[in-house]
Amino acid sequence: MAEVVANQRWNRIALRLVIATLAYNVIEAGVALGSGVMAGSIALVGFGLDSVIETAAAGMLLWRLYVEFRGDDAEDVERTEQRVLRFVGATFLLLALYVLVQAGWVLWTANAPEESLVGIALAVASLVVMPLIAWGKLRAADALGSRALRAEAKETLACSFLSFALLLGLVANAAAGWWWADPVAALVMVPWLLKEAREGLLGDED
Repeated sequence: MAEVVANQRWNRIALRLVIATLAYNVIEAGVALGSGVMAGSIALVGFGLDSVIETAAAGMLLWRLYVEFRGDDAEDVERTEQRVLRFVGATFLLLALYVLVQAGWVLWTANAPEESLVGIALAVASLVVMPLIAWGKLRAADALGSRALRAEAKETLACSFLSFALLLGLVANAAAGWWWADPVAALVMVPWLLKEAREGLLGDED
């Protein structure tokens, strides 16, 4: 009985964290896309598209948590878990593709990320908020034994790193003219993104 109560508690915590992720990423996508278009910044527009990808993953995970929260049997929960895990794996693949295309384009064209105070503020906010949400989701994933939640939490961490790459690019270009800092920092994480995509799509253990 105590274990059931604990699982319900962690499920509620996970639901709140995923809803917070959804809400934040909807706002983040709107601000990044709007300010990116106004500033003509490929980096900011790409960051907004990344937020859209993560929103889709969080939406699918919300479905998985709701299935368990409403009391479906273990078989239905596990079936939903596997579907969501594969979907999150696919979004990791999309993230890797996004990073490769955007970073490759910036390096090829030497198109520096435009200075944007809104972009810098957004990147700083994401660096503060998203790691905290990811840490909470990782704890909930361990408590619930949910690999789908763990994978989506790692995606939140990936987006935190992309926030760092965006901030690095905007600040380095403004301060020193290092236009290449953003794409190079982003490319560093591609092997990890592909690893997470493979684990999600194939259902490999960590």
